[in-house]
Amino acid sequence: MPSPSSVPPVGASTRVTPFGTAMVCALLFTVLLVLVTARWSPLMALDRSVARGLHRDAVAEPGLVRVNRILTDWVWDPWTMRALVAVAVVTLWWRGARMIAAWVAATEAASSVLQQGLKSAVGRERPRWPDPVDCAHYAAFPSGHAMTAMVSCGLLLWLLRRRGASPLVWRAALVAAGVSVTGVGVTRLYLGVHWLSDVLGGWLLGAALAGFAVAGYDRYEGRRKAVLPRRP
Repeated sequence: MPSPSSVPPVGASTRVTPFGTAMVCALLFTVLLVLVTARWSPLMALDRSVARGLHRDAVAEPGLVRVNRILTDWVWDPWTMRALVAVAVVTLWWRGARMIAAWVAATEAASSVLQQGLKSAVGRERPRWPDPVDCAHYAAFPSGHAMTAMVSCGLLLWLLRRRGASPLVWRAALVAAGVSVTGVGVTRLYLGVHWLSDVLGGWLLGAALAGFAVAGYDRYEGRRKAVLPRRP
């Protein structure tokens, strides 16, 4: 029987850690990857149902298609996300925080390599339509747009939190990140260039990578502080 001191008080909550979140997302992504590669019938049927319904609406709404193409090709394009991270990296480097700048840059680069490697390995075809409203190339799973948005927004939020952003700025950043990550996934689905599971896979893998990067840097920083000599 545990001692009273080892029992958490009533109402106490377990702190969610970046590593724990990353592990959960990585596990869910692995399950999804297995289902996609095995072409699990219920998942394939869900993908087709969502894709057909959205494509039917897109064909009937050319104005909305144009809006979605602007959002996905410019506002939430992977290169736009990478540019935002690059600005943060250059700023950190200029201010002398070179280790964390290199860490963020390496994570962003790893995201690109990982998504392209998985796309090649899985080799999933994108949706095909007799009347497409947009086009995309290379394999479908996972969605590069969704993954890049998740990794980039996750890293930027982490840097902002470390900077000690005010509550107002922090809430605004959370809203902007949430809208961006969700929005880019919706645009890819609406334009008929990805299956639902592609977008979910991109979100999960992006969250896992960002979480592992944050946890890894926190661990590195903790060890570094532990070995630094104490000032008298």
